[in-house]
Amino acid sequence: MDSPLLQLTDLRREFPAGEGTIAALRNIDLRIDAGELVAIVGASGSGKSTLMNILGCLDRPTEGRYLFAGRDVGALEANDLAALRREHFGFVFQRYHLLADLTAIENTSLPAIYSGHAPTARHKRARALLERLGLADRLHHRPSQLSGGQQQRVAIARALMNGGGVILADEPTGALDAASGEEVMRILRELNAEGHTVIIVTHDMSVAAHAQRIVEISDGAIVADRRNSSRSRRASSHQPASPQVAHSRLRASVARFGEALRMALLAMAAHRLRTFLTMLGIIIGISSVVSVVALGKGAQARVMAQIGELGTITMDVFPGSWFGDSRAAQIQTLVEADARALAGQAYVDSVSANLSTDLTARYRNRTADAQARGVGPGYFRARGLRVAQGALFDESADREMRQAAVLDEKARKALFPDERSPIGETILLGAVPVRVVGVLQPETGGFSGPTPGIYLPYRTAATRLVGKSHLENIIVRVAADVPSAAAEQAVERLLVQRHRIKDFYIHNPDQFRRAMTQANATLTLLGSAIAVIALVVGGIGVMNIMMVSVNERTREIGIRMAAGARQSDILQQFMIEAVLVCLTGGIIGLALALALGLVVALLSTEFQMIFSLPSFFLAFACSTAIGILFGFLPARSAARLDPVVALARD
Repeated sequence: MDSPLLQLTDLRREFPAGEGTIAALRNIDLRIDAGELVAIVGASGSGKSTLMNILGCLDRPTEGRYLFAGRDVGALEANDLAALRREHFGFVFQRYHLLADLTAIENTSLPAIYSGHAPTARHKRARALLERLGLADRLHHRPSQLSGGQQQRVAIARALMNGGGVILADEPTGALDAASGEEVMRILRELNAEGHTVIIVTHDMSVAAHAQRIVEISDGAIVADRRNSSRSRRASSHQPASPQVAHSRLRASVARFGEALRMALLAMAAHRLRTFLTMLGIIIGISSVVSVVALGKGAQARVMAQIGELGTITMDVFPGSWFGDSRAAQIQTLVEADARALAGQAYVDSVSANLSTDLTARYRNRTADAQARGVGPGYFRARGLRVAQGALFDESADREMRQAAVLDEKARKALFPDERSPIGETILLGAVPVRVVGVLQPETGGFSGPTPGIYLPYRTAATRLVGKSHLENIIVRVAADVPSAAAEQAVERLLVQRHRIKDFYIHNPDQFRRAMTQANATLTLLGSAIAVIALVVGGIGVMNIMMVSVNERTREIGIRMAAGARQSDILQQFMIEAVLVCLTGGIIGLALALALGLVVALLSTEFQMIFSLPSFFLAFACSTAIGILFGFLPARSAARLDPVVALARD
């Protein structure tokens, strides 16, 4: 005697009920051979649907043994059960269980996608099956555009897609009119004649009468198993061909990924408002992160530019021990020779000896309280000052003690308010006449203070105005690429060597720059932390919405599992959806941040947001990470659903 295709031995299925259990099936012994057309009949609640779910590997028995082609089904893992459903079973449900967003040909092709069949082959087979079932003109219609009988025929085509060696039909005519029901039963009989094993679950004896064998079940137990003498068995050994399998696992994986991606896009499009609200937290978070980083970099660049105008690459050498030293006025060891010695050092870009005196400046009938500053030619480069009119004096002017003067903007306005050029004009500094050779551009650094400043060659000021040889200070501009701290130490060593004592101090504005940089970095970090909190909140929103989505699409998950989807296929689909939501939100957030940068650029010429490529990568990394982290739990929950429970959900 040949071994049966399906064999149940002493099978029992219990369900929890309050503090106890209810036995839906009790001591079931059943044998079904290949090629049979069997009807399982019974009243509602008799256990017939539970039996069908166990036969189709949608559910597991509590006790007993189930063999499929000699294989112990009870020992199989979830993905092995999915493989059995995918390769050997086809389901025809009373309520059709078609995916609403897919067309007839797409619903039919679903099992072949999870089997890794080549796209061309599965499309060709789906078309052939639908045309055979009289749906040639309905290939691209969605379920809502089909009648009940047409939807059931699509379900039959789907059941046959991978061959459908065993077709399980649960009340296949229950939702149909008489004519449509008779047509469905005719199709099932024809399939049985072609060699398919057909198992019909029904409460209608007129439907059961089409079967060759009738198994009656009541209160969870088989009470009758008889042959239908009016139906002779016409089983065929011929098995319909299934579509060709893709040539590699990679192609099969790509096909399943493409299906998951498409379904994710369809789900997002079907719930646009909910998807946008889900994205909103991500949009705000990503735009905040990118904007805060760009604002921080822009602020840092602006502060550094301003500090650069203040002389961040210069340092000042003063007599005494520190600011406010009462003995500084008596120290006269800081002299022009020190400035010349520093000028010859490799780490020095430019140097200027400096002294000043307050006096009255006069041009014709105009007078102004001013400060005359004796400086070397290197002073203007050291302070970053630029000429607006005329020229600056040079080494020869200092060496020859020329009576040449360069005015700052305040001095020009005080002495030449009529905007005419002062170049070549002679002014009096006290009783000393000097000729104006240049006018400086307005200073943004604030070195000159509120008093009008007039610059003269150092030696001219020392001999004709001040009458002293020691300096108030020396300005040193450090050469490019020389660390400020190292240059400060070198200046100190040289002057100590010359003075034999440390009777001076060095003011290095680089300390201020470092402090400002650190403060700016701290503020940027704080702003980024706040933005990250917004991202986390957005991620929690994604997780909540995905949980809702899983709950709403439970039946879809069950349909896909019945079609042979692996747990990894379901996990992949919902993970893709979560990542897509977050990535799309990230792109929109990035666009908003760039738009904000454009607005700032249009409104302000002095401040710009500075965007960097790493911040873009950070934004996309954050979006992807949030999608993965907060999408994993809902996706895993979906993947672990029991197929029979999922299918029962409305």
